[in-house]
Amino acid sequence: MSRVLGELAVLDDVGPPRRGRAYPAAGATSALLLPALLLLGGLVAWPVLRTLHASVTTDGRWVGAEHFRTALSAPGTGAVVGRTLLWALLVPAVVTVLGYLLAAASRRSQEGGLVRLILVVPTALPLVVTGVTFRLMYDPDPERGLATLVAATLTGRSAADAPQLLGPRLVTVALMSAFVWAWVGLAVLVFRAALDAVPPSLADAVRAYGGNRRDVLWDAQWRPLLLRTVAVVFTLAALGTARTFDLILVMAPGSVRDEASVLALRVWQTSNGATTGEGAALGVVWLVAVAAGMLVAALFVRQAWPPPRDPVPVAPEPVTPAPRRTTRLLVAGAAVAWLVPLGVLLATSLHGAVDAAARGWWWSPPGLDSYRDLLTGTELWRTLGFTLVLATVVTAVVLGVALLAAYPLAWLSGPPAQATGLLLMAASIVPVQVIAGPVNEVLGVVLSSGTARGLALVHVALGVPFAVLVLRNAFADLPAEQVRAARVGGRHWWGTLRLLARHNRPAVVAVAVLEFVQVWNDLVVGLLFSGPGALPLGLFLAGQTRGFAANSGALAAGSVIASILPVLLVVLARRQLVAGLVAGGVR
Repeated sequence: MSRVLGELAVLDDVGPPRRGRAYPAAGATSALLLPALLLLGGLVAWPVLRTLHASVTTDGRWVGAEHFRTALSAPGTGAVVGRTLLWALLVPAVVTVLGYLLAAASRRSQEGGLVRLILVVPTALPLVVTGVTFRLMYDPDPERGLATLVAATLTGRSAADAPQLLGPRLVTVALMSAFVWAWVGLAVLVFRAALDAVPPSLADAVRAYGGNRRDVLWDAQWRPLLLRTVAVVFTLAALGTARTFDLILVMAPGSVRDEASVLALRVWQTSNGATTGEGAALGVVWLVAVAAGMLVAALFVRQAWPPPRDPVPVAPEPVTPAPRRTTRLLVAGAAVAWLVPLGVLLATSLHGAVDAAARGWWWSPPGLDSYRDLLTGTELWRTLGFTLVLATVVTAVVLGVALLAAYPLAWLSGPPAQATGLLLMAASIVPVQVIAGPVNEVLGVVLSSGTARGLALVHVALGVPFAVLVLRNAFADLPAEQVRAARVGGRHWWGTLRLLARHNRPAVVAVAVLEFVQVWNDLVVGLLFSGPGALPLGLFLAGQTRGFAANSGALAAGSVIASILPVLLVVLARRQLVAGLVAGGVR
């Protein structure tokens, strides 16, 4: 800015708008990127390289593929790899199809808003709680397990011959059903946002040229937008299957855990949190599979960068015809099916230890004994307080580091921008079990191993890549006019950054809520990196599952209490979550 003939003039912004005018100087750029680079370099990149090195060496001596041969020839490894591939292909396909059908059906029905709210609730639950809920439903004793009782009644079999969903033959199916229940809500939200973004005029144009319902789906929805959305939802669900570790650990009884094992569990069992040859080899196999899946998905979702803007505003949605009876039945059936597990968890929590252990919740009147026992003790309060402080601190640090790093990265263009996006995505999907040993070595160097400080550092390092990716994409998606207005309003780069963050409030809220909920709901990071005096909530609940039948009442009550805060956050911020993810996370 300068004064011309006594008037204040913005000489820097004369001419066509260019993104580079908001770019900070080289020194400021280095300072902004430094915190993220230190975290990702020390706690993600170096541990990955250390794992690769350990997979082909023994005590520093080159052994080639020996560890791979030993690990892959171990009994049961072939079944574990096959089961992992089944999880990565079948479950995301089911989540994607159900998500689209329910999004399309609920969009046209009057009850759609309520149904979507019901579907979203399981998305916010910790997977530990999901595992507890479905283990209660699938209890092999028909006196306690509602699903076993229904299956025995429908098949006309006795209690001893009733289908055992947690038995060795069906345990993987049971685990998959729990995962689908937990993830369909997110798919519905993303598909609903994509369907709302499709201009209604496209469907009208297809019908005007004689197109039928199939032509409308293909030419007006699938090709312009749904293809990328399907790729995004499928990829998110496929990457989410890496979290089956939590489900298997909580839901599968110890006697059938081997029949349900996947690479996530096998790597943890083999390496036990250390850097070993066979464990590192299995981890590398898992890393290669995840990276290949990411690259395939990137081929479907790639687009020009910065993303092109639509100059034509989307017309308001026309009045939709009344939904068919089958559509209304599908929506109502989904709502009931998604409510049943929640009802089972809540009903079990309203029974004391003796009643819940002896028989199902439908045999005795409800009470508050389990809640009273939990809330009058000190252990739950201490765990809740620790997890609340941990999640708040981690969220604040991740948000600060990501905002600083996203600002200079947002204005890159061409191959550097595409390469940066791929690197951030790759860093976001590294399974923590694979790098647990090297990360513990790094934490030992900085005197943080087994401490709350070390646990927080790992959460921050794992949360920063996705947060930077979302915020970078959201910043780059802003119109140049807003960038210029932010630069005029802010005297320095930090003023511009503050104004940009204000203009991207949905993305900032999405990052904050997702990070807080992820830390609150975590089990695997706490299991690998916590120590004495640092007991997060997920680890506390998982510890209560050891005496599952005898402890089911208190466990259900603890699960309900643990779910209140994440459910409230996700339900209240669901619009910002969808807007932030669609604007930044799925670019």
